Amino acid sequence: MTERRGSPRRNLIGLAIGSSLLILLAGLAQLAMGSYEMTRSSAAAALSDPAVWAQPNTLARLVLGDALANAFHFGAAAPLSTETLIVWNVRLPRLLAALFVGINLSLAGTILQAVTRNEMASPYLLGMSSGAGLAVILVLVLFPAFSPAIPAIAMLGGGAAFLLVYAIAWNRGTSPVRLVLAGVVIASIAGSLQTALFFMAKDLTVIQNAMAWTTGSLTGTGWVQVRQIAPWTLVSLVLGLSATRQLDVLHLGEATALSLGMRVERVRFLLAAIAVIATGAAVAVAGLIGFVGLIVPHIVRSLVGSSHRRLLLGCAIAGPALLLTADAVARLLLSPVQLPVGIVTGCLGGIFFLFLMRRRRHFGKP
Repeated sequence: MTERRGSPRRNLIGLAIGSSLLILLAGLAQLAMGSYEMTRSSAAAALSDPAVWAQPNTLARLVLGDALANAFHFGAAAPLSTETLIVWNVRLPRLLAALFVGINLSLAGTILQAVTRNEMASPYLLGMSSGAGLAVILVLVLFPAFSPAIPAIAMLGGGAAFLLVYAIAWNRGTSPVRLVLAGVVIASIAGSLQTALFFMAKDLTVIQNAMAWTTGSLTGTGWVQVRQIAPWTLVSLVLGLSATRQLDVLHLGEATALSLGMRVERVRFLLAAIAVIATGAAVAVAGLIGFVGLIVPHIVRSLVGSSHRRLLLGCAIAGPALLLTADAVARLLLSPVQLPVGIVTGCLGGIFFLFLMRRRRHFGKP
């Protein structure tokens, strides 16, 4: 990337502050906008409503849902205002889902770029997103009874896709180039099969939902989806941060890693498993959102350097900021029509890489 100014540590702090401010502004906009109009101050008041925070029973039933709240023996919820109900039941879950999806995709992209030593690597390019997407659409179209298990099914689909990628790329070991090429093949096949499944669906609503889902959308996300993705986000982040030393060594090259005693193929495989978990959880909730896992690591790396501890921490705050802002744009651009957020991230990603290619003549070269 381009030369960074200032120390990496100072840049990381600046990135965290800037991303946090962006999350705050975009978050307030998300909470205030919608068919039921309210000001940002009224949205903030609804979010901080004492009727929620001072009542554990009410908070538990909003966040956990009635089934889990009953299982933990919480009492009945207190009456809430219309604004509070809209913010807590509709808009806040979408906001949180955007944050978690942004973390997962950025984390997965960072890990895969280190594993393949390829700056163009991403969950989508290596077939993980497409494999997870194919598994989810298969359930939506043919086996809707298994819909509650979609997060696990998405991870299995992403894992199966990466196993195929690894098998195709294997030739007495793998190489970054072979992994990427195999990923393109699997992504292309999975995309074609997804399209074929649309013709097998008999319910027009299912087809519309599946097509919107393939473009990447946060429309309709609620606390169920937040509960689905939150634990996997935490697991992926903890595992990723615990593997920063291995990521740093892989970044130096296979020869250096071997000379340091690393079992390169085994480490690559295990690190890729972390990316599979993160990608599967994100795809299960938001569909196929492209470019977040591709551009966020580039931006953060240009600011904080190649140390993966700083890089993962930076991505964990910059990724959510980017996706939440993109979702706000998707909701505002053609209001009252809501665009899928994947359309916005795709446009932003394309513009970003055109800019990058113009500024860096050696972009994409070994």
